[in-house]
Amino acid sequence: MEIFNTDSEIFAWVILPLLIFLSRIADQSIGTIRLIFLSKGYKFYAPLLGFFEVIIWLLAVTQIIKHVDNVISYLSYGAGFAAGNYIGMVLEEKLSIGKVIIRIIPKTDTSQLLEYMKAQHLGVTKVDATGSMGKVKIIFSVINRKDLKHLIPAINQHNPHAFYSIEDVRSVKEGVFKIRKRKSLFTVHRDTKKIK
Repeated sequence: MEIFNTDSEIFAWVILPLLIFLSRIADQSIGTIRLIFLSKGYKFYAPLLGFFEVIIWLLAVTQIIKHVDNVISYLSYGAGFAAGNYIGMVLEEKLSIGKVIIRIIPKTDTSQLLEYMKAQHLGVTKVDATGSMGKVKIIFSVINRKDLKHLIPAINQHNPHAFYSIEDVRSVKEGVFKIRKRKSLFTVHRDTKKIK
């Protein structure tokens, strides 16, 4: 077929740029996830993803060099890079890997929020503090990132207008966490028991 003939106009101006675009999406998405795995200490997955990332990148760059006069390929390369970054971030968000620390400074009574968090088997530390507007309570909790999707609505329900901040945590030792039975990084997790 003429469409797969590498000397045809259709291949040069449509198929090739599309392949370059898709390969850049793939390698940049993998690269974004690889960096996230690296920052979270996944020593096996990061190098493995790096291997596939660089192979795909080499294939894309080889095609650009072979067709150096094809401006559409350059645009496809850049667009694939941008789209790959975005898709990588979306994928990482969906995977919800690792643990985060959440600090909550409530505006009102914290008892209902604390009850909810304890009922969900989340470790909670409450501290008295002084802020710019007087005395406040600060609630600290280190939780699995997957649990944020339930905790944030609970904060908004039990303590509307509470100030909270969330940061990634590289590693933790001890504490109270939901235990998740895990066969691999990419399996669905289920709650099993509470650590004391």
